[in-house]
Parts: sequence; C-alpha cells; structure tokens
Amino acid sequence: MNEAALPTAAPSESLGASGQRALGALAALGQQTRLAIFKFLVSHEPCGRTVGEIALAMPCPQNTTSGHLAILSRAQLVTSTRQGRTVIYRADLAGMRWLLEYLLADCCNGDASMCATVFSSLCTGDCAHSPAEGQPD
Repeated sequence: MNEAALPTAAPSESLGASGQRALGALAALGQQTRLAIFKFLVSHEPCGRTVGEIALAMPCPQNTTSGHLAILSRAQLVTSTRQGRTVIYRADLAGMRWLLEYLLADCCNGDASMCATVFSSLCTGDCAHSPAEGQPD
C-alpha cells in the first residue's frame, strides 16, 4: 500500500495528554545540562538544593540554571519550595516514577506480574513527596 494514501495525524495529536506529558519530560531530559541537573537533584534527595548550589555544581550561570529548572519543572520532573527568601529545588521523584510507569505500561504485553520486579525496584523509599495523582494526565 502506498504510504501517501495512509491517513496521517500529526504526532502530537495522536499522543493524547499522557503522551504529551511523557514527550515533554523526555525532551526536557534530552538536553545535557538538564539531565545533569536532574541527576544532581536526585543525588541530593530529600534535602534539595538552591539554584546557586546547582549552578556551582554544573558549572552554569545562575540565570541559565534557572531556565533549565523552569523547563524541568514544567515537565513535572522538578519541584520547588520557598523557605523564606530561598527557593529549594528537588527532583520530583513521583513525576519520574510516572514517566517510567508510562514508558513501561505495556511491558510484558501488559502482564504486570511479569514486570513486578521492574516496578518494585523503581523506588524503594518514599517517592511521594510530589504526588503524580491529581496532576493533569
């Protein structure tokens, strides 16, 4: 069959809300500095770090780091909390767990019992500091 004759939808139209969320998260992590920032924040759980501390560790200017953090936040991979005049950034482990579960949803042809070890090893601690439930799907 001729490929030109097949109906095609724009990729973003066929993904749905969950697919769009996953695509946004993967795109955010698909940049070297943002991936490094996310891994840095994961390594500093549960305390988190300020933008200045993150910028020093990268090394990256603070304004550029803030831009990267904003992208990771929109992708639901980083959270921030204000403590007085300081903003603490943390890896959103629940957001990452959601992404991994989305990517692995069809694992083993949907037989969750076959993939139990994969899911059980995703997080052995308390990863619910920023619950994925209640966030837009």
